[in-house]
Amino acid sequence: MIGWEDMNIRALRLFVEIMDRLTLSRASEKLNISQPAASRLIRLLEEELGEPLFTRERKRLHPTPEAEALMPEAVRILQSIDNLPAVLAQSRRKEIAPLRVLCLPRIVDGLVLPVLARVHQEEQTRRFNVDVCPRREFGRRLLYGGYDVGVSSLPIPVEGLETRRLARAVLQVMVPRKNPLADRENLTIADLRTEQYIALNRHSAIRTAVDAALLRDGHGLEVTHEVSTSDVAYWFVRNGMGFTFADPASVTSEIRRDVALVPCNLDVGFEIAFFLPKAEKTHECLEPFMSQLVELSRSRYQDTGCG
Repeated sequence: MIGWEDMNIRALRLFVEIMDRLTLSRASEKLNISQPAASRLIRLLEEELGEPLFTRERKRLHPTPEAEALMPEAVRILQSIDNLPAVLAQSRRKEIAPLRVLCLPRIVDGLVLPVLARVHQEEQTRRFNVDVCPRREFGRRLLYGGYDVGVSSLPIPVEGLETRRLARAVLQVMVPRKNPLADRENLTIADLRTEQYIALNRHSAIRTAVDAALLRDGHGLEVTHEVSTSDVAYWFVRNGMGFTFADPASVTSEIRRDVALVPCNLDVGFEIAFFLPKAEKTHECLEPFMSQLVELSRSRYQDTGCG
């Protein structure tokens, strides 16, 4: 067993940065140390562990299986060290630690924030820490980042998380309120071909689901605008710049004043779920949060025909 108390914390921080960035130059720049010094730190860490952590190819570092195994423990150690001042301060003030929630940008407004409002209304001494991150970072940050719960769409390609499904979200077409298509009861892909298509980028769950459904049904849509978040896509639609596919439960009442959501014959959807990292002790506020999350998600998706 490694004596972590003897481990060089700076080397451990460098190791985590390299795992995230996979280049020594970027990692050393982030920690404000020279590349030669960074190389020595990693070499010393490997010597102390007795295992190689990286292979080198074309100026990029590739983690070994030993490095992948070390990563969760390294992050846990560093978080424990970094959290000590806050933990001690909370103890002195006899404060309750906040519930730490990780979620996607698209889900935060329509689902997570209303749930937190309900939980806070039940007991106003409850505290929350909400972190919104892109889907491509979600799995690793939830597993290694010290969160109590995460809310996202499936799948999440990370092991070690307990997954509980909430609902299936069926996408609808969002068009400007003044667009003639807004009065239709149902739309086909043929109806959309003359409209400008505002697509999310290929990293998003919605884009992946839409592309798969289009391919399955033998359709195609030419992308006019490509954006990174649903918020930007909704802004484009509100300003008459085209249509997009939207998760109805994620659309706030403010946005709904300027747009219409119309069912489409393209059957496209995905599962919404929440995820729990392995933990020795769960947060006292986790159960109320999960209960309200299940109740609200069922209500929202049933209301929009997505249940």
